[in-house]
Amino acid sequence: MTSSPRSERGQASVELLGALPFVLLVGALLWQLTLAGESAWLCANAARAGARAEVVGRSATAAARSALPRSLANGLRVDRAKGGAVRVRMRLPLLLRSWKSPWSISATAGLGGDG
Repeated sequence: MTSSPRSERGQASVELLGALPFVLLVGALLWQLTLAGESAWLCANAARAGARAEVVGRSATAAARSALPRSLANGLRVDRAKGGAVRVRMRLPLLLRSWKSPWSISATAGLGGDG
């Protein structure tokens, strides 16, 4: 029994529709990993900015907040750690910077000092 070309018409469209949710899920996961990496890098940068400000007698919180995009600065926590270091904690974005996940990320930076 041979199949005619007419009976397989539209097969590629059906296969694409079946694979599309998987492709979108993989894309969303890759994007989330990218956002998490960028957030970790930005959090470490904010901690360094806060530590530099702390060393010269300025506000570590204001410096850390100014080192972040406005969407990531919401919910930012800046604490002083041992040895004059500054610890910055922020919530990870979820697919978009304005959507926050329940997970947070933190970074600590210090420039010597109280030793």
